[in-house]
Amino acid sequence: QVTLVESGGGSVEAGGSLRLSCATSNYVQSRYCMAWFRQVPGKSREGVAAMFRDGNTNYLDSVKGRFTISQDTVKNTLDLQMNSLERDDTAVYYCAADYAVSGEPCGSLYVFRYVEWGQGTQVTVSS
Repeated sequence: QVTLVESGGGSVEAGGSLRLSCATSNYVQSRYCMAWFRQVPGKSREGVAAMFRDGNTNYLDSVKGRFTISQDTVKNTLDLQMNSLERDDTAVYYCAADYAVSGEPCGSLYVFRYVEWGQGTQVTVSS
C-alpha cells in the first residue's frame, strides 16, 4: 500500500516562504516516480514540480527559480521549498506517485501519469 502524507502548508504573506514535505516509504521513494501538484477550486490540477530518476528536476514555468523539489532519502520524504510566494500560488498542494517501469526516467508533470495521491495541504498566500 502506498502512503503519501503531506505537511508544511499554511498561510504566508506574499514574498514569504514555505516548505512542504511528503512522507512516504523507502520502497515508494526508490521505485516510484514522484511529483508535486496543486489545485485551485474550479480549476484543473496542475503539475508544479517533478523529479527525474537521475536527480534532475522539472518545473511548471511559473514557479521556476522560486520552487525547489528535492528528496530526503534518510527521512523518506519528497520536499518542495517554495520561496518568493505569490498570491497565484494559493492552492491545495498534493504529492503524487506512480510505479516507475524499468528504465523510465520519470519527471512528468502530466496529472494522468500518477495514480497515487496524498490528502493535500493548503497553501494560502496573502498580499
